Amino acid sequence: MSFIATQNKGFRINFENGFSISVQWGTGNYCEKRTYNTDTDPTKERYWESINAEIAVFEDGRMLPIGGDDQVIGWCSADEVAKYITIVQSTTAGNTEELEEKFKELKI
Repeated sequence: MSFIATQNKGFRINFENGFSISVQWGTGNYCEKRTYNTDTDPTKERYWESINAEIAVFEDGRMLPIGGDDQVIGWCSADEVAKYITIVQSTTAGNTEELEEKFKELKI
């Protein structure tokens, strides 16, 4: 298990079950900051904040298709992100079908 910081605009958590979740909220991500003043460099800001974020899920470093036609789910609130983190952490190792089913059950 480990944490990875991403240019002052997100993070990634790697879990013992082989799954990881990425949470991003910067320019270019599916969130309120998507097109926010692209001249602003989030790495030079003391704080970088957004009311929502984009998530992506990985298994052994490979991005999983979690967003229907996309590999990410955008515009997630903090509460939604917390629910997704719980699902990713609690899914049985290697069981992508279980992960997909739990995501569908959220009905977010």
